[in-house]
Amino acid sequence: MDEFAGKVVLVTGAGSGIGREAALLFAERGAHVFAADLNEAGLAETLERIVRAGGRASVRRTDVSDESEVAALLAHVEREGGRLDAAFNNAGVTGGTHRVEEYPVEDFDRVLGINLRSIFLGIKHEVPLMLRSGGGAICNTASVAALTGPGGMSAYAASKHGVHGLTRVAAMENAARNIRVNTLAPGFTETPMVVANGSQNPAFAANATAAIPAKRAAHPREVAEAAVWLCSDRASYVYGHMLVVDGGMTIGGFEPA
Repeated sequence: MDEFAGKVVLVTGAGSGIGREAALLFAERGAHVFAADLNEAGLAETLERIVRAGGRASVRRTDVSDESEVAALLAHVEREGGRLDAAFNNAGVTGGTHRVEEYPVEDFDRVLGINLRSIFLGIKHEVPLMLRSGGGAICNTASVAALTGPGGMSAYAASKHGVHGLTRVAAMENAARNIRVNTLAPGFTETPMVVANGSQNPAFAANATAAIPAKRAAHPREVAEAAVWLCSDRASYVYGHMLVVDGGMTIGGFEPA
């Protein structure tokens, strides 16, 4: 497939997990991928895998919660790529697990900065470049926590609910300007972050998997496929939508006896 041939795509959180798999998929389908993350070792591995497969990519260490760094990233994309056709704003963290009344304010602010402020900054600096290129598509990573209220994860849930709110506003503002903006809401996915959290709390991981009708977590590539689709011309009439990819986790109800 070469549906992104000649196109420039930005992926944040590309050093591992869903972001890495999306970067690989975009590159496989012809895009010049600009990959950003704080994890420089992870970025180097992502780059190596893309190049080894015959793709084209550039990597840049970026703190997506810092506007000056996001602005510099987009300036780099414009300078080296000349345009921007799609952006997958995917970087994020889970934060700690605490009851609301016990949640440390510093941790709350950090989670919202990385998960929500970064989406705002991404859209703010991506849209002008896309307009100069004639339009494009933006996919923002939220979570099934944008639909639910997972106990102990107030900062994470608040940030992910906010991501979809930002998406809908940006979709409304840019639909007539040939820029589509949508949200991806992954469920329980075997990313390094989730695996690490699960090793610290095996009971939680076991309960989470048992609650999924598919009875397994997603592979990051399965979720990345949805992000790539949202950024492709195959999703040309999809605006302001939240695409849930969760193995049925948010269906609700129960199996028949």
